[in-house]
Amino acid sequence: MEDVCTDLLDEYNDLAALAEQLTPAQWRIDTAFFGWTPWDEIAHLCLFDETGLLAATDGDAFAADARVLMAELGKGREFSAIAREKYGVMDGAALLAHWRTRYTALVAALAALDSRARLPWYGPTMSARSFATARMMETWAHGQDVFDAVGVRRRPTHRLKHIAHIGATTYGWTFSNRKLAMPGPAPYVELSAPGNETWTWNEVSAGNAVRGSAEDFCLVVTQRRNVLDTGLQLSGEPAVQWMAIAQCFAGPPAAPPAPGTRTVRFGSVAAGVA
Repeated sequence: MEDVCTDLLDEYNDLAALAEQLTPAQWRIDTAFFGWTPWDEIAHLCLFDETGLLAATDGDAFAADARVLMAELGKGREFSAIAREKYGVMDGAALLAHWRTRYTALVAALAALDSRARLPWYGPTMSARSFATARMMETWAHGQDVFDAVGVRRRPTHRLKHIAHIGATTYGWTFSNRKLAMPGPAPYVELSAPGNETWTWNEVSAGNAVRGSAEDFCLVVTQRRNVLDTGLQLSGEPAVQWMAIAQCFAGPPAAPPAPGTRTVRFGSVAAGVA
């Protein structure tokens, strides 16, 4: 667990470092993610880092908390509204300080577990390692919304491999979640990665493949970019159909952003952990 927990903490800290530089006005600007503000994005992460901490330390308390949350969702309430109710008295700086305590405690709790330990969640249980990588994926994705909103280019890091792995292994989920038949076998995925590495998944195929940068692939599978706004090269119908609707996160089917709606003009580059 040490490697994935180190990467998870680095992912949190990179986003927290950006959030620390936000002005009061920037905390309240709209992101491209359904009009959520940076405050909403951090509050959402904080909400599930707190429930994640319960899942890692007190299964009964998590179950009780989950029943309340699911009941609220059953009434038609949105995650953003629930988070605003919970943290609404905090301004951006106070929320950031609170979130740091929560994610730090969560990472420490996860690091103390065996990687195969099962944690309860909103659906099937998850291994501790899978849970940590899922938190990394969500942090990276919601973090992207904030980086985009303030026009800061995030430098890609080796941590993308965790997110790309989730993306490459949820090919079947993308279709089953929509009650669609898979159009063929999982495409070969070949990604250029930081440090001049190449990451691959699935059986090599010239006629059924996704090739390009790891960052572009992660942006597509987390639905932060439309595939047409990236440099990904697609070969074969399974790859084309998959990348048009790819969804690596749990929950009901979600539509990717329309072409041209998530192209960003960056003003600066944020440092990342290589």
